[in-house]
Amino acid sequence: MLLAIDVGNTNITMGAFDGDALAATWRMSTESRWQPDECSVALQSMMTMKRVSPSDIDAVVICSVVPPLTPVFEEACVDTFGVTPLVVGAGTRTGVRILYEPPRDVGADRVVDAAAAFRLYGGPLVVVDFGTATVFDAVTKEGDYLGGALFPGIQIASEALVQRTSQLRRVELTAPKSAIGRNTVAALQSGLVFGHVALVEGMIARFRAELGDDARAVATGGLADLVASHTPVFHAVNPDLTLIGLRLVYDMNKNGGAAS
Repeated sequence: MLLAIDVGNTNITMGAFDGDALAATWRMSTESRWQPDECSVALQSMMTMKRVSPSDIDAVVICSVVPPLTPVFEEACVDTFGVTPLVVGAGTRTGVRILYEPPRDVGADRVVDAAAAFRLYGGPLVVVDFGTATVFDAVTKEGDYLGGALFPGIQIASEALVQRTSQLRRVELTAPKSAIGRNTVAALQSGLVFGHVALVEGMIARFRAELGDDARAVATGGLADLVASHTPVFHAVNPDLTLIGLRLVYDMNKNGGAAS
C-alpha cells in the first residue's frame, strides 16, 4: 500500500491507497514540536484504529508546507515502515508546468492539487482549497499552473475577531438561518460563512473572466463542504484531492524519474 501524507499548517491528512483505491484516511492536528519518535507513535496508533498495519505500507509520499516537520516525518516513516518517502518539491515530476514566478515559491500542496484536479476534471480550472488559508489556484486548459490568490481562512478570520475585539466570542462555524443575524452569534456566523461564500463566488467570477467562462471550479480542504453547501458555483467537491494528487505524483516518480 502507498501512504500519502499532506502536512498542513493546521492539520495533517493521510490516506492509504490500495492500488488506485483510497482504502483509509486519517486527520490529526499539526504539532510543530513533534520529534520523530512521537510522530512514529502517532502514525502507528492512527493506522491501527482503521485496521491498517504498518507492515502493509511499502511506499510513502509526502507534501509539506511546514518545513520543520518534513524531516521529522521522513525519519518517522523510515522507522515505522522501513521505507524512504518521496517528498514532493523542486525537481519532482508532477506533470504540471508551473508558470508562477518564481516557480519554487508555489507550495507543493498547490501543485499536487492542480495535478489531481486537471487529471480528474480537465481544464481550465479554479481549485479552491479551504484550509488554514483559503487558496485559489488557476489551471489553464493545457493543465499549466498559472497562479492564484490567497486569503485568510474562515477559522483564522474567526480567531482574529475574538482576539482583536472585547465583546465577541468564538462561535460554531455553521450557517445561520438567515443572512441578517438577529443576535450576535447569528451575525458572526453570517459574516464568517455567508461572507466567505460571497468572497468565493466573486473570486471565481474574476478568475473565470481571465481563464474563460468554461472554467470549472473544484473545492477541497477541511471546510470545503461548509462553503460549497451554500453556493452552486462548484462543479465538484473533493476532500481527498491532495491525497489523490500525491498518489499521481508518486506514480510518475516511482521508477526514479525526476523532472520539473
